[in-house]
Amino acid sequence: MARHYQGPAMWKLLWLLLLSSTAAHAAPVRVFIAGDSTAAEYGPERAPQAGWGQMLQSYLDPARFEVHNHAKGGRSTRSFIDEGRLDAIAAELRRGDVLLIQFGHNDAKFEDPTRYTDPDSDYPQLLMRYVQVARDKGATPVLVTPVARLLYDFGSLLDTHARYTLAMQRLAAREHVALIDLNDRSMRWIRALGEQGARPYFLFVPEQYKADGTHFSTAGATAVACLVLREAVQVLPTLQPALVRDIDCDVTGTGQGADPALPSQVVHEDTLARAQPGPHGGAGPTTAYPFFADARGLPFVLRKRVLHKGAGIGLHPQHKDEIYYIVSGQGSYVLDGKQHDVRAGHALLTRTGSTHALQQVGEEDLVVLLVYPR
Repeated sequence: MARHYQGPAMWKLLWLLLLSSTAAHAAPVRVFIAGDSTAAEYGPERAPQAGWGQMLQSYLDPARFEVHNHAKGGRSTRSFIDEGRLDAIAAELRRGDVLLIQFGHNDAKFEDPTRYTDPDSDYPQLLMRYVQVARDKGATPVLVTPVARLLYDFGSLLDTHARYTLAMQRLAAREHVALIDLNDRSMRWIRALGEQGARPYFLFVPEQYKADGTHFSTAGATAVACLVLREAVQVLPTLQPALVRDIDCDVTGTGQGADPALPSQVVHEDTLARAQPGPHGGAGPTTAYPFFADARGLPFVLRKRVLHKGAGIGLHPQHKDEIYYIVSGQGSYVLDGKQHDVRAGHALLTRTGSTHALQQVGEEDLVVLLVYPR
């Protein structure tokens, strides 16, 4: 009898413990961003300008990771602290959170003593204050080297942040701080796009009289957020299962295997439409039509993708031959660093070993048919 009465009590205790454990794990990890205009948030009145921090949440399940973007335009490591912005983050930080720290663009402005920092002294010393704030709160600091500018000179991409990148790398190594080398990652991304091919990803907006190679369009911010996460999953492995879209935005990758054969069939695209972000780290929104996705034994894949305004297929390597056929609309196509203006009637063949990207331009949707071997 005693065992009979203890059973329900034991199950009740276990149930309460389970509920307590579930509640304890329900709160998402919070990712705080301390940075400058390249990471900051912009309202619709500033469109198409966007910061990479603004786009980070679109890659992450908000139930698991919650982005708190404190980046502010024009700030350096020094002015961000002097304005009390680091204190504001410290007041919110708690154990288990993450603090991404990206500065360098405005630290180099030697003509402004309220922002300038010497890369060999002030800059690493001030960065260490951010690191220490995170550690004191039980959070994880992650240093992010400054993102590259689209600035070419005689055909070569200039590294405008070299001394600040090196200083951050040295600090990370000395103090055992996780590092995302966004400067290197973004420079390789720009070189792969080419000078002209990279322009749609920055604020080159003739109708707004803007020719800005520092700040990003929505497409650029989305791509750079992908680059950040590509590195972040290496130092923060818990990010991987929280991803809600692909981060295949690097210059390396793996090919696809073959699908097996189904009987003949007739389908209508209305039954297939799927709203998706731009693939390979491209901006969204897009609508995908995966024709015969489950057809076994079919030697090729046929897809239709509609790139709505501002959307794109991000820069990625080819591990297969692929054909894009432009049905309607206009786009900017980058193939192996060379940019092409494309429109209805253009057919684009990309061979294995190349890299390419496609960005919608103008007001009309860009409609593409894709064919490639399984």
